Amino acid sequence: MNYSVAIVFCLCCFAQRRKRERLNVVLMTYRTFFVCACVLILSAQLSGQDRMRYREFELGANLASIARLTGVAPSEARLVHQRPSVMTELEWRPRYFSRGVSPQTDPVDVMVFSFYDDQLFKVVVDYDRRRTEGLTAADLIDAIAVTYGAPSKPLAKASRAAQVDRVADVPLATWGDSEYSVTLLRVVYPETYKLIVASTGLETLARAAATEAVRLDTREAPQREIVRKQKEIDDALAAEQKMKTENKAVFRP
Repeated sequence: MNYSVAIVFCLCCFAQRRKRERLNVVLMTYRTFFVCACVLILSAQLSGQDRMRYREFELGANLASIARLTGVAPSEARLVHQRPSVMTELEWRPRYFSRGVSPQTDPVDVMVFSFYDDQLFKVVVDYDRRRTEGLTAADLIDAIAVTYGAPSKPLAKASRAAQVDRVADVPLATWGDSEYSVTLLRVVYPETYKLIVASTGLETLARAAATEAVRLDTREAPQREIVRKQKEIDDALAAEQKMKTENKAVFRP
C-alpha cells in the first residue's frame, strides 16, 4: 500500500514538473515574441526618424537650431509671409561653411530651408552642376536610396508637357509615406539636379497659410498703395521743411 502511494506521489510530482516546463516554454515564447516585436517597432521608428531629415537637418526643427548648424545668423532669414502664419526662408551655401563634407567635394550648391511657424517643413537642395556632371539620374537615385530606401515612384520619362516646356523641372523619383516626402528632379536650365525633402503635414499647413496670405495681400493691396503714396508725400514735405529750416538758420542777405 505504501508502494502505491509512493508511485502516485511520484507520478503527481512528474506531472506537475512537466506542467511547469510547458508553462515555462510558453512564457519564453511570449517573451521572445514580445522582444522581437519591440525591436521591429523600434527599428521602424528609428528608420522613420532618420528619413524625417536631410543630412543633419531634421524636419520640424526651429530656425535657431538650423541657423546654429549652418553657421548662418537667424537674422539672415527672409520673411515670406507674416500672416496668418509666419513663414520664413533661410539660404545656405555649404561651400562657405560645411560640416562633415569638404566644401571642395560637397555636391550641394545651395540649400533653402523653409519654416512654417518656426518649424522646418521643407528643404530644397540645388546640386552644383560641376559636382554632378557625368552622373545619370539612376546614379543619384541609387545614392539617395541608401538613406531613404527604394523609391515609391521610380525613374520616369519626362511628360509631354515637360518636353514642350523646357523650363519646367522634371520629377525623376519620389520617396516617402504619410509623414514625409522626398522628390528628385532634373533641372532643365541650367541642367542639374534638385532634391526636395518635406514634412507632409507641415507642408500642407504651409500651403494653406500661403494661399490665405496671398488672398489677404490681394484684398488689402489698394489700401496699402494709398498708405504708400501718402507716406511718400509726407516724407517729401518733411524733407522740404527740414531744408527750409536749415537754410533759413544760416541765410544772410
